[in-house]
Amino acid sequence: MKKLFILALAFIASSAVFGQSKDVVDIAIGSKDHTTLVAAVKAADLVTTLKGKGPFTVFAPTNDAFSKLPAGTVDNLLKPENKAQLAKILTYHVVSGNLDAAAVSAAIKSGNGKAVLTTVSGGKLTASLDGGKVKLTDESGKSAYVTAADLKGSNGVVHVIDGVVLPK
Repeated sequence: MKKLFILALAFIASSAVFGQSKDVVDIAIGSKDHTTLVAAVKAADLVTTLKGKGPFTVFAPTNDAFSKLPAGTVDNLLKPENKAQLAKILTYHVVSGNLDAAAVSAAIKSGNGKAVLTTVSGGKLTASLDGGKVKLTDESGKSAYVTAADLKGSNGVVHVIDGVVLPK
């Protein structure tokens, strides 16, 4: 019995040491507030990519954020014929690298109040501070705010945002 307990303890310890933590996709899958995002990532065939080595910084819109889009937009984007457009929008929410809140804040500070982030889709997002909150402004001038930061995964970090940012 003692040997079994020691083996179980060793397995638990090795699981923690060898990175059994969730990746950025698993973080979204585990959130009841991100079911629309998860459906979109699956429809755009980006699950394997975002489960990759990374590191990725994901600005993850909530279900409420998607609901702010014009009626029918999400349903239309989820259609197979719109897969490329959906993938472009989703990868516009992803930046290469592991930018936790401290790194984003430092970039904003060193950029005299603004940090321009290049997204995986090749577009630009501008991060700034507004009332103590990080604000992301897309290429069309629309903004979203970070509402939860630093959800750390095995291949990056997720920041929850209250809006969907869109490329040009």
